[in-house]
Amino acid sequence: MVRGPQSEWKRYQSTMDVPDGMPHCDVMDSSKDGSDDKRQLLSVVVDDDESVRDSLPDLLREFGFAARAFSSAKEFLSSGCVDETSCLILDIAMPGMTGPELHQELKRRGRAIPVIFITGQRDETLRARVLKLGAAGFLLKPFSDAALLAEIKTALLAA
Repeated sequence: MVRGPQSEWKRYQSTMDVPDGMPHCDVMDSSKDGSDDKRQLLSVVVDDDESVRDSLPDLLREFGFAARAFSSAKEFLSSGCVDETSCLILDIAMPGMTGPELHQELKRRGRAIPVIFITGQRDETLRARVLKLGAAGFLLKPFSDAALLAEIKTALLAA
């Protein structure tokens, strides 16, 4: 756990640190009056690229979000964080369940989480396809900090 200003407690850890099946998605902040009723918005990154999983959560925290990262759709779905997620930043091409498949699975489960797809594939038909399926945003890697923040703000306003 990390202790920050005003007694904020956050737990950011890999799912590898917790026994299987145990949810572990604490995202509670203490408000200025000392009560624990302010929840920080959780942005989740799902990407099989370790460098993305290492860097994006730090950037998201700089933007003021709680952040978690997962290496696969399966890891995210079993994490206990699905119901806490405010915005999902999702790689399109991953082994196992792809980003669009995860998006469809979340919709099937009744979870309307705004999704921003990220990809290195420069294919306009891919962009059009995921936006048609209900994605809140789409970014080509590499993307700027400002572009990511703009996509997140747009996604959260539309949610």
